[in-house]
Amino acid sequence: MTDHVLDQLFQVIQSRQGADPQTSYTAKLFAKGRKKIAQKVGEEGLETAIAAVSETPADIAAESADLLYHLLVLWADAGIDPADVWAELARRQGISGIAEKNARPQ
Repeated sequence: MTDHVLDQLFQVIQSRQGADPQTSYTAKLFAKGRKKIAQKVGEEGLETAIAAVSETPADIAAESADLLYHLLVLWADAGIDPADVWAELARRQGISGIAEKNARPQ
């Protein structure tokens, strides 16, 4: 892992797996299961989109932080390492978004 804040947060999130849901919101999410975690990702994505069209940059940043946190919880639950996501983003770098999307299996 690097010293990137998202990598550090992911390590904290991973450490909460199996922790007491009474003492950790993250542990509570893990205890509720992937369906609940995915629901929270969707809710936070919507809140971020709403903030983008009607709120301040600070509000957008705060909602974006919530979205990233819940996405990292989802990755941890699914066994996805952030490095795999970063590698996928790096692979796509320099490729047209249209070309990349068209190259995906249909």
